[in-house]
Amino acid sequence: MWNIPHFLIFSFTGFIMKSIIIAAPYSGSGKTTVTLGIMECLRRRGLKVAPFKVGPDFIDPGYHRLVAGRPSINLDGWMCGAEFVRETFARHVQDADIAVIEGVMGLFDGISGAGDEGSTAQIARLTGSPVILVLDTKSMARSAAAMVKGFAEFDPELNLAGVIFNNVASDNHGRILREAVEGSLPTVKVLGCIPRDEMLHIPSRHLGLLTADENSLAPEFLDRLAETIRTSVDMGMLWSVATQRWSLEAANGNRKGPGKPEVVRIALARDAAFSFVYEDNLRLLREAGAEIVEFSPLLDERLPDDVCGIYLPGGYPEVFADTLAANGAMRDAVRAAIEAGMPAYAECGGFIYLTRGVVDAKCEAASLHELVGVFPITTRMLPRRKALGYREIETVADSIIGPQGSVARGHEFHYSEMGAMPDSVERLYRVRKNGVDLGAEGFRHKNCIASYIHLHFGSCPDLARTFVENCKKYKN
Repeated sequence: MWNIPHFLIFSFTGFIMKSIIIAAPYSGSGKTTVTLGIMECLRRRGLKVAPFKVGPDFIDPGYHRLVAGRPSINLDGWMCGAEFVRETFARHVQDADIAVIEGVMGLFDGISGAGDEGSTAQIARLTGSPVILVLDTKSMARSAAAMVKGFAEFDPELNLAGVIFNNVASDNHGRILREAVEGSLPTVKVLGCIPRDEMLHIPSRHLGLLTADENSLAPEFLDRLAETIRTSVDMGMLWSVATQRWSLEAANGNRKGPGKPEVVRIALARDAAFSFVYEDNLRLLREAGAEIVEFSPLLDERLPDDVCGIYLPGGYPEVFADTLAANGAMRDAVRAAIEAGMPAYAECGGFIYLTRGVVDAKCEAASLHELVGVFPITTRMLPRRKALGYREIETVADSIIGPQGSVARGHEFHYSEMGAMPDSVERLYRVRKNGVDLGAEGFRHKNCIASYIHLHFGSCPDLARTFVENCKKYKN
């Protein structure tokens, strides 16, 4: 099915790069499974795949990294803006043969109904990538053509180049789907029909799929997935519809600042409990002079040596609350560092870790799992989602991440709530959602800032530079 001339594969290395974006009409269509299968097939063919994820998701990029063997980069037009999206996309594809971008929600779903900001469609335009639509065809036959036609014609400037039918019941079902689309939409290539297979299901929990740290994709799963894609999708045709671009464009996006900055070591919590971090946040910190040193609040008993700052990202601390609580040595080390004035930045799960503890509200007899206790409140897990959506913050005072009036964007998603924060704890953020004031958040204790909001430093690169500068001040 491949039909890729060997001289073309050779010429792509270092000279030409291709890109595709895997989208769907709605969430739950099978985008992640199809994306992983395509990445695995390309990788097994010897190609270098640069993985990307549209939107603020943290879980899918973890799976991309397992398959592609390199970090997956979030692309978000609302949080970071068009210039940053183009620049970071160009930067991260420089040594790749093909970029595979997984979309978010439905193709045109973004921050509002009036435009495509924050959507997969916006990223398709900004990166110049053709769209391959994954359509779940369970309980659907010829009507699939009407749906594809609607998506193809909704935005004439978008290149919907192909469709992959998922959950196909039989060969006859696939024949009907092909006939329907090929007869009415000759410009949209039918790339394949993937049969129903419960063995390819990835387990999930309240925030989405299980993380890659907990479900590392067994070789047997990847073998089955790759074989399914190989036999069900015309990879040669997929290769032919992928956009071709010269890597010189990527080189132009690789901007370097003057000189080599002084290096300061910053401890990053990264394990099964803390894995929700934007790779570009870490890149911007490194470019500002940070040496990122990973540690595990689950397994380690102390912070890494000679660190002058702490970054506590989100994740699932509630799932590992008993282990975190039992690791008193690490809790004491983090608390002591913050009380000594070390700069610390925590978001969502990292914020939970800094409270007195966490309790599961679904269990009446649940006991409190004691955590760091920098913030004098308790976290309760809830059976329903508490918050979801984009946020914009503005700082109301100078801080370790920027001067008063710094504006940044991020995302909030959690199934927990905290008790009322005492008035004695400073509020650093004014928070807005779609222009509506949500009040004060972003809590500060000494040089520690904690919030439920995952800020993307690409929305305000000065956040990374200022944080690193304050870590240097602490060092000196």
